[in-house]
Amino acid sequence: MVLMIFVNDLGSLTDIPAWLEHAQRDVDGMGLADIVFPAFLFIVGMSLPFATENRRTRGDSDAKLIWHILLRTFALLVMGVFLVNGETIDPAATGITQTIWNLLVSLCAILIWNLYPKSMSAWTQWLLKGFGIIGLIIMAGVYRGDDGAMFSPQWWGILGLIGWSYLIAALVTVSAHGRLWVLTGAWLVLAGISFAWASNLVPTPLRALPEPLIDGTMPALTMGGVIIGKLFQTYQASRNSRRMTVVFLILAAVLIGLGLCTRQFWGISKLRATPAWLFLCSAITIIAFTALYWLTDRAGKAKWFAFIKPAGTDTLLCYLTPAILAAAIVGLPHLPDALMSGGIGLLKSLMVALVCVGLTAILTRIGVRLKL
Repeated sequence: MVLMIFVNDLGSLTDIPAWLEHAQRDVDGMGLADIVFPAFLFIVGMSLPFATENRRTRGDSDAKLIWHILLRTFALLVMGVFLVNGETIDPAATGITQTIWNLLVSLCAILIWNLYPKSMSAWTQWLLKGFGIIGLIIMAGVYRGDDGAMFSPQWWGILGLIGWSYLIAALVTVSAHGRLWVLTGAWLVLAGISFAWASNLVPTPLRALPEPLIDGTMPALTMGGVIIGKLFQTYQASRNSRRMTVVFLILAAVLIGLGLCTRQFWGISKLRATPAWLFLCSAITIIAFTALYWLTDRAGKAKWFAFIKPAGTDTLLCYLTPAILAAAIVGLPHLPDALMSGGIGLLKSLMVALVCVGLTAILTRIGVRLKL
């Protein structure tokens, strides 16, 4: 999440290395910004075997798990759609700026999905949630975008893309009941759909569906994370870290090979969601996870990352903090151009990410904690 906030802030900078930024749609390649989002999708998948097992241990049935998945998906879609509409808002027609729009969306999301203390009465909790829901309804009604466009899903936003990918991977995880061959089969099907999407072979009627549901690529990223999460779960139970590492590195090597092979047909592109992007980003995430596992769990260096722990304990809240921070500094003088370019600009973006982590810690301490 720290990296995601960092790369999101890079758009405010000039004169920075191209390898840090998003590659253009027609470019065969990817920068750091093109790797962070798929890595997040992959990590979402890695958490699913653990989350599903924990809920089953507490006695949740498959029906209850599926209902929980649908509620979480709905929440992510709602937040994603509201935030993405802020990108094309017409401030004059709507009556508020993009900064205020994003702040209000974040505040409404907190009111609706905050984990309120047990000491607070149910009536008060529902009253606060109601304020948040009414707020979003009013905002959707008054919204006007470019050329007078009304409120619409658009491309669903980052959180919406995560929501659709999570929906598919989570439903498969629940249905698989821990069977690795089912998880692997689902990944192969999704990878095949990614090939079909890149080859323009997806039937026209299906293109009316949300793209994340039919391009195969983003759900495959999350599904790949589910497989690695299940393997990690299995090897941890048998305390066979070395064998796990070998298996993970072999899988990463295979994925790199697939990425290089498919690159010649469709190139590497995040914006076109090509198969090569799927395979290479999956491999990079597996390698990064394996390295971090040995550094933190095996070498005992987890304390090195304690300062960014809030970004991991309440990831969604941390994602919303840039909107809160942006509103807090409205009216302050703009930073000098020297601080918005080159290496100094990169330090500025890093500081923004770390300030957001600190803000997350403060909000958590005063009782703000999102629970979908």
